[in-house]
Amino acid sequence: MARYSELRSFIHIAQKGSFAAAALEEGVTPAMLGRRLDALEKRLGVKLMHRSTRGLHLTELGEQLLERARSLIREFDDMEADISSGARKVTGHLLISAPAGFGRLHVAPHALGFHQLFPHLKLSFNLTDSLVDLVGEGYDMSIRIGPVTDPNYVAVKLWSNRRVVCGTPAYFAVHGKPTRLEQLAEHNCLAFTAQGGQQRGWTFQRDGRPVAVRVGGNLACNDGELLFAWMRQGVGIGWRSTWEIHSELQSGELVTALDEFALPDYDIQAVYPQQRYLPAKVRHFIDYLKAVYQQPDYW
Repeated sequence: MARYSELRSFIHIAQKGSFAAAALEEGVTPAMLGRRLDALEKRLGVKLMHRSTRGLHLTELGEQLLERARSLIREFDDMEADISSGARKVTGHLLISAPAGFGRLHVAPHALGFHQLFPHLKLSFNLTDSLVDLVGEGYDMSIRIGPVTDPNYVAVKLWSNRRVVCGTPAYFAVHGKPTRLEQLAEHNCLAFTAQGGQQRGWTFQRDGRPVAVRVGGNLACNDGELLFAWMRQGVGIGWRSTWEIHSELQSGELVTALDEFALPDYDIQAVYPQQRYLPAKVRHFIDYLKAVYQQPDYW
């Protein structure tokens, strides 16, 4: 348990940036934390933090240890919570990241139903279109749309999804419907951009290979709902996920183009760090979302 206490204290000191703040978090004295850090550095034979009157600063090795220590402590706590409850009561804190639009409509709204099944589990959601570092930022899991290529992550498919080019019938009546990828250059493409600059392009499949097509238009933003609203008003065309436009396609308010070039798999997936022990809280939330999404009338 000494190693566990040393690692946990090291994490708190690094996160809080001072012995006093970390000591308040743990309910011990700053001197006790200082001794734990000294013992950890002595046992490892390395310097983990530089201490000065200006504050605490992690060394390069300290940064490496912090990332791995967070994962180890979280895994240990999850395992202990599951075993101590006999796997009958799921406890702890589940921290989830999800895309802003999708998370707002199809992840966070199911928190209440899930919480009724597991009332002792605390849930926290971070809805962002930024790609988060699950391990480095302490997330248990994330919901992602599209392929996951990082070998350090496990991806579980929740539901099928594609990304398609779409617009209003009125827009296509005036500007024509593209039949070749090169014709996208002739259209007002409403682009999603992360930081004010044009995105890399829209990705398609041609002759069995992915191809990115540069697009341009007079409107771009980092909010998917705003782009969706512009598209529905006939301002231009968009590259949207089928989960987002399903009802509009059913009603005929929007129609698709270039379907033969759409990526075959841009699926909705649950992603969590590769680890020896999968926490019950993660497993149960993934199973719950899969059951919800597979209901015949859900989408």
